Amino acid sequence: MGTAKQKWYVVWAGHEPGVYESWSECQAQITGYSNPKFKAFGSEQEALRAYEDGAYAFARRHSVPEEMQSTTSTPIPEAIVVDAACAGNPGVMEYRGLYLPSRTTLFEMGPFPLGTNNIGEFLAIVHALALVEQRQLKGLVIYSDSQIALTWVKKKRCKTLLPRNEQSEPLFDLIRRAENWLNTHAYTTPIYKWDTVSWGEIPADYGRKG
Repeated sequence: MGTAKQKWYVVWAGHEPGVYESWSECQAQITGYSNPKFKAFGSEQEALRAYEDGAYAFARRHSVPEEMQSTTSTPIPEAIVVDAACAGNPGVMEYRGLYLPSRTTLFEMGPFPLGTNNIGEFLAIVHALALVEQRQLKGLVIYSDSQIALTWVKKKRCKTLLPRNEQSEPLFDLIRRAENWLNTHAYTTPIYKWDTVSWGEIPADYGRKG
């Protein structure tokens, strides 16, 4: 009998999102996790790209039905909505945050020479949290459409697979500062998943999806 072909497992939503080389490792991340999202791939490169794209982007590109869970039944009006854009993934990346009622841009960062959508979303969420604290913007919530970034913020760690090199070093410096902020600030601002399926694209969207 031939040797079974190596598979790589992407966990988008689980205890520790990431790319795993065995089913047992993947299974450990999804067992006991509510509404896990994962998929097997035949090559590491394909798995890495799918992980960085996120579950929704992968599902849309490949016409796979993707059930998205939202933490609110309808969008809360008093909110900051964040999004990132990446020319390739990884590629040139930027991110921003908008005040939902007026669609006013509150912050915009980049472009950075090398990044990913999920890194941009992670940094945008932390940027919004810091802005709320700095300006004492009480009563606001934050929305992001990246489940991976939401998990990273919750765990206070940006678990990206982006290579660390001269191009990406400025971004890793921002990641370090964002992780430090999360570990030294007891924020109370609610952070929710934007339900793209039910509500359409998040208003901060750059409108560059193919």
